[in-house]
This record gives sequence, C-alpha cells and structure tokens, in this order.
Amino acid sequence: QVQLVESGGDSVQAGGSLRLSCAASGYTSSNYCMGWFRQAPGKEREGVAAIDSYGTTRYADSVKGRFTIAQDNVKKTLYLQMNSLKPEDTAMYYCAALSKIELARSLVDAWGQGTLVTVSS
Repeated sequence: QVQLVESGGDSVQAGGSLRLSCAASGYTSSNYCMGWFRQAPGKEREGVAAIDSYGTTRYADSVKGRFTIAQDNVKKTLYLQMNSLKPEDTAMYYCAALSKIELARSLVDAWGQGTLVTVSS
C-alpha cells in the first residue's frame, strides 16, 4: 500500500517561493505516476502538476511557468517548487499517487494528508 507524507507548507507573501515535499513508500512497481493537487476553501480539489517515472510532466494552466514538479528516485521523494506565488495559490496541497499522468481526481490511487500553503497579498 502506497503511503504519502507531505511537508513544506507555510505562510508567505505574494511573490515568494516555497518547496513542498512528499515522501513516498510502498511502491512495488518501477512504473508510477505522482502528482500534486490542491483544494482552496469552498472550492473543489484540483490537479496542479503530475510526473511519471520517465520524467514526463503535466501542469495546470494556472501554474505553468511558476511551479515545477520533480522527483528524487533514490530518496523516493516528490517535490513541488512554487515560485511567484499569488494569493489565489492559497490552499491545502495534497500529494497523490496516480494511475496515469493526468490531473484527474478519478485517477488517484492514494492521497497524502495535505500541507497548507497560505499566500498573503
């Protein structure tokens, strides 16, 4: 069973940067996809970025050019580097194990517990 533990959430001012981490364990296959989702208060959870074991990436339009997803296969850790943060990026960010490299909640096999990012103007 895949287990995911996020860290790195914090409060920052607009224009600032944060890096989220997700420690993964329990993968039995070398082929996998992982991603980041977020949920703002009163809104549905949405996909932010995804990456597969070959390094192929996908991004939501709202974060392209500002966020970068990366992975360390040795440490089994997923990262989300977030630059030029905006107040609208404020949300709980969740790490996810995906069955395909698509930003769809229906493709999520496992969720982390979430880490909170707050961006003030």
